[in-house]
Amino acid sequence: MEITNEVLKDLHYRMIRIRFFEEAAGKLFENSEMPGFLHLYVGEEAVAAGVCAALRPDDQIGSTHRGHGHLVGKGGDLPKMMAELMGKADGYCNGKGGSMHICDLDLNMLGANGIVGAGAPIAVGAAFANKYRGNDTVAVVFFGDGAMNIGAFHEAANMAAALQLPAVFVCENNEYGEYTPRSKTMAIDDVVDRAAGYGMPGVIVDGMDSVAVYEATTQAVARARAGHGPSFIECKTYRYYNHHGVQIMGFKYRTDEEVDMWKTRDCIEGIERDMLTQGVMTQDEIDTIRAKVQADVDEAVEFGRNSPFPDVDTLMDDVYTVAGANS
Repeated sequence: MEITNEVLKDLHYRMIRIRFFEEAAGKLFENSEMPGFLHLYVGEEAVAAGVCAALRPDDQIGSTHRGHGHLVGKGGDLPKMMAELMGKADGYCNGKGGSMHICDLDLNMLGANGIVGAGAPIAVGAAFANKYRGNDTVAVVFFGDGAMNIGAFHEAANMAAALQLPAVFVCENNEYGEYTPRSKTMAIDDVVDRAAGYGMPGVIVDGMDSVAVYEATTQAVARARAGHGPSFIECKTYRYYNHHGVQIMGFKYRTDEEVDMWKTRDCIEGIERDMLTQGVMTQDEIDTIRAKVQADVDEAVEFGRNSPFPDVDTLMDDVYTVAGANS
């Protein structure tokens, strides 16, 4: 597959937006300017960028509790995102969803989800609707290696394959389910091995290489659009920070050497090095992009700080429940 200069610049821009947004959010969280928990995506930017760059605007994505990167990768509005993370009324969900439930249906981002593995059945439902309507829209679901052990994921994967739905399963394998190494919860080395059990093709890609992710996703999406059913992509990646927040909380479960080793393969440094070598961008052009994105993020932070908290009178607005038969 030919990777154009425009694609390389696009991947770089998406990753820079994700990294700078997440770093800023992490600082706000450490300064107690954000309520609840914050699961940062720093280190995994190549996955969200590579996948989202391969999609059309009408393609849907399902997300996880670590979902800011997915929404930014899909083109999310940074001020509205920051306001939502800060629990403010001008946020995407009027400050009521917060970090783990942020979404933008206009961008076909079906929402982050605080329940591990719960994004899979949501995305498969979207894929079913796409097939029912007869369009060629594809639904992609992101999930971690920990979600591979959740029943909802297995049911969703089985249904997608059995009905040949236009779906793509993207596993962000960062080797840890919260604080537990993947090797302690699985008897296999590669989670992609499970794809064969559902009857869908699967591939392993370097999740620190946005170009590799983009190429694999492009092929999987084309397969789904052509009516050939779902595919599975295992992206071997790594998160730089703690399970939530920035600082280690409770106990240290990873060595400094392990974290530093992964940082030597940083996805942003890698693509910038390649673009400089290939003459795609100059250092001045890269610096200009970085400065522009940093300014956008700084503006988003101020927007969030200046946004009001939701009024108490709106407490029950947009809150829904389904009444039971005996209600």
